[in-house]
Amino acid sequence: MTKKKVLMSAALVFAAVSSAFAQGNGVGGITEATNMVTSYFDPGTKLIYAIGAVVGLIGGVKVYGKFSSGDPDTSKTAASWFGACIFLIVAATILRSFFL
Repeated sequence: MTKKKVLMSAALVFAAVSSAFAQGNGVGGITEATNMVTSYFDPGTKLIYAIGAVVGLIGGVKVYGKFSSGDPDTSKTAASWFGACIFLIVAATILRSFFL
């Protein structure tokens, strides 16, 4: 009976000590993951700005085409395309300022 208690006590002490040593690796892993995620924001923000510029150029060509043909729906098209462009730029700026 005492041999079982000693063995069980040793197992519990080993489990407690091993979990205490494992906590340092968790903190290091979280710090490394945070650094990796924040390093993606600059290229991601630049990518979203580039997509916004392309959307703006495509929108400008579409609006010019509608305006040249005399389509009465030009203002709605312009508002939707340029609204999408402005949304992309503002969303990228807000995400960057929120997470960094």
